[in-house]
Amino acid sequence: MGFRLPPENLGWVRHDLTDAGWRGRMMVRHLALMTPVCVGLALLPAEWGIRVAVVALALLSSTFVVAINFADIRQARLRQHGLPVPDDPQRGHPPH
Repeated sequence: MGFRLPPENLGWVRHDLTDAGWRGRMMVRHLALMTPVCVGLALLPAEWGIRVAVVALALLSSTFVVAINFADIRQARLRQHGLPVPDDPQRGHPPH
C-alpha cells in the first residue's frame, strides 16, 4: 500500500518482483485492494443495474491500467526498496 518494508524483508520483495509469476502476484494484490472498494461502491444507494455498472467500470478500468503498466509499477517498487531494476530489452528503452 505504498509503504517500504523493513530491510529483513528485501529477499521477499526481490522474489515477489523478479521471480516467475510476478505479474500474476501483482494482479492478485491489485484485486485484493480493489475488492473492498467495489463492495463499498455496490452498497451505495441506487438501482441494482447502476450499482453493477459502477462496480464493473471501477474494477475493469483499474485492472486495465495495472495490466498496461505492470513494468513501470514493478520498477517503482524495486526502486522504492533500493533493489536493482532489471533491464528489459522488450520494452525498447532502458529503465528510467
